[in-house]
Amino acid sequence: MSQSLPPLGKRTIRRDQLREIVPLADTTIYDMEQRGEFPQRFYLTSRTVVWDLGEVEAWLDERRRASRAKTVKRAPSPDVTLRKSRPVKG
Repeated sequence: MSQSLPPLGKRTIRRDQLREIVPLADTTIYDMEQRGEFPQRFYLTSRTVVWDLGEVEAWLDERRRASRAKTVKRAPSPDVTLRKSRPVKG
């Protein structure tokens, strides 16, 4: 008979695992953390940084809901008339 394991408490992930789950650059994640838009990392030791997996998954779920509801703030389209090379006249 197979026995199921009891659910673990808090799970943490390291940077490599975070990159597999959230395909953003390290600098983007850091900037979002500083603005309070992404779960904060914390130190397990003086050299080991981790994120709470539950917080990251909750953040992803919230982003998915916001995207479906069309409430995600999108970057504005660039003004092509201001380009230095091949500006669009019009």
